[in-house]
Amino acid sequence: MNQHSPIDTPNTELAKYVADEARRALVARVGEKIRKLGIEHVYFQFVSVTGRVMGKSVPAAHWAAIANKGVQLWYGAIADVCADRRGNYIGYGSNAAELVALPDPETFCQLPWNPRIGRVFCTVFRHREEEVNPGGFLTSDARGNLRRIHDKFKRDHGGLHLRIGCEPEMMWLKRGPDGKFAGGTTKPFAYHIDQFEQLSHVILKVNDYARAMGLDMIQSDHEDAPGQVELNITFDDPLRNADRLTTYRQICAQVARENNLIATFMTKPFMGMSANGCHHNVSLWTGGEDILNPLGHDGELPGMEELFTYRKGGKNEFLRDDGHWMPPETGLHAIGGMLRHLPALTCIGASTVNSYRRLADLGFWAPVYADWGFQNRTVAVRVSAPGRLEYRAVDSLVNPYLMAGALLVAFDDGLVGRIDPGTPEQRNIYEAMEAGKIVHRIPSDLREALDALEKDRVIADGALPDEMMRCFMHLKRDEWERFIATVTEWDFDRYLEFLP
Repeated sequence: MNQHSPIDTPNTELAKYVADEARRALVARVGEKIRKLGIEHVYFQFVSVTGRVMGKSVPAAHWAAIANKGVQLWYGAIADVCADRRGNYIGYGSNAAELVALPDPETFCQLPWNPRIGRVFCTVFRHREEEVNPGGFLTSDARGNLRRIHDKFKRDHGGLHLRIGCEPEMMWLKRGPDGKFAGGTTKPFAYHIDQFEQLSHVILKVNDYARAMGLDMIQSDHEDAPGQVELNITFDDPLRNADRLTTYRQICAQVARENNLIATFMTKPFMGMSANGCHHNVSLWTGGEDILNPLGHDGELPGMEELFTYRKGGKNEFLRDDGHWMPPETGLHAIGGMLRHLPALTCIGASTVNSYRRLADLGFWAPVYADWGFQNRTVAVRVSAPGRLEYRAVDSLVNPYLMAGALLVAFDDGLVGRIDPGTPEQRNIYEAMEAGKIVHRIPSDLREALDALEKDRVIADGALPDEMMRCFMHLKRDEWERFIATVTEWDFDRYLEFLP
């Protein structure tokens, strides 16, 4: 890597980002916090197309210089540094340049399990010396894309903005002597306090780490699969919410290491039992302000104040003045946009082969039909409370940055086109269908979902711009091909001694 100080071409996105005076002040504040907390190394991390956390470690003594220079990694890091089944690197070739990851200093935080290390999320740019668009935003950067999509939405709709709260389900599983899965840690009893108590040492540690990193955990319960727990985080701005869900996964992985367990966000580990969903509760607002929530910390916070900030107040544009469950016009048009683009949204919210095991196990309120209703858990879009929509066709392996961006694009289409979602369905959707209602099913497998996303140019072009769509499709088409080309235990059980 070139050790000389980089010279940024004026007026590139990268140069403007580095020159921003507000950011410079934040960089200086982080430097002071590094000194006070005794931080020795900083993880410069960004999020890949699949939601994986990538990056480099930088000695804290070099914070001031690297914060404006950035760390460099081969472009393929944004696509998980992997090859397809034919041996071709996914997303970018071996001769591609190196991306530049510049830290967003407001996301800096000390790691509670290793106080000598800090972490910061990054925005990703094209290399300064690229022939095409040097120093431009890298369009395969899911996190950067979400910020830009939300900013555009706010400009286009007079300050209207999105707030999201997620319900990430995951399972704590036993790890055997060989390091592999060895069964669940608890019995599959939903809401059972005794089962919850068996995992209390794990859950309490997760909560301790979460508070130290700015996550306001509001409630939790034991779900109805072995070792399945849902811990919910206070809703907020979509970028901060996605950062917190990503951080939560990292926290669970750390607690699993400490307890020799497996923390799995895999969508459907067990057939005949509930899967790991990640319902997204969404609403559109005007106004409000960012409020600091120190989460019980006295004195020096272990991270930047912005990390402990939540958007509060303002007007919920999904809530009628009389408090009725029926959303006002803004909410109805947003639902209309979601329903129109549901097949493409499914591809982003259910992004793995295993995701469709969840959608095939119909006895567990699988949200497979493109309809909406009040408190109706059998449809894909549920008004879960006055002023709030719950998008249900999304699971815990979702890339939350892609999902939030796609929802914003669908909302935009619904608002601009004034799309009518139709009458809310209050019956169980299966009973309604038996009575003659015609309802479209969302995609049944990953290949069908990928086809739907490719055909939906509103979502594809708006939520997965340029190189993002190319990388996403390459990764996911390859995943499908690998699945189809794999002989499984199911194949042996069904066909090995089959006599036609």
